[in-house]
Amino acid sequence: MMAASRDASNPLQGFKEAVADAKALPPVHLWNPPFCGDIDMRIAADGTWFYMNSPIGRKPLYTLFSRVLRKDGDKYFLVTPVEKCGIRVDDAPFTAIRMKVAGEGRAQVISFETNCDDDIIVNEAHPLRFAEEQGTGGLKPYVLVRANLEALVVRSLFYDLVAAGRTEGEWFGVWSSGVFFPMQRADEIGLVA
Repeated sequence: MMAASRDASNPLQGFKEAVADAKALPPVHLWNPPFCGDIDMRIAADGTWFYMNSPIGRKPLYTLFSRVLRKDGDKYFLVTPVEKCGIRVDDAPFTAIRMKVAGEGRAQVISFETNCDDDIIVNEAHPLRFAEEQGTGGLKPYVLVRANLEALVVRSLFYDLVAAGRTEGEWFGVWSSGVFFPMQRADEIGLVA
């Protein structure tokens, strides 16, 4: 099989095809480069990316970084085929900033978009979980984006999740893609099962 010939006079030949799959993720789970140390990069709880304590204001740049982000154990890394650098994450590396709800009841499907343009349909592979918030006792919802990387659902969308919820047995929660995701015991929030 011969490779397609390239026109040297057209440096942008193939660019359209290359960017057509811009959301495709590199296989960071397959790369095992040497650890190069920690870098001064941090993802704040609100999803803002910082480098050397300065916010990274260019969305295409932090979205690019998000594509090579990996979590090993409790630590986060930016991984390429040749190096692995540690970064800090205050809470979750992504925030869910938009939500869509289609259907009702058990047929309901909930989807999210993250601050880094990931689209997630809540299902068995991308579950919702609800953690107790330190200091307040309230709930913080998270959705699994990919391979150990979660998005914190922003507070305004949490209210929308609650509005889409219902009681099932002893639990209050939401249905998505035929799976029930419990938030809290119904009797703890004054609902009768």
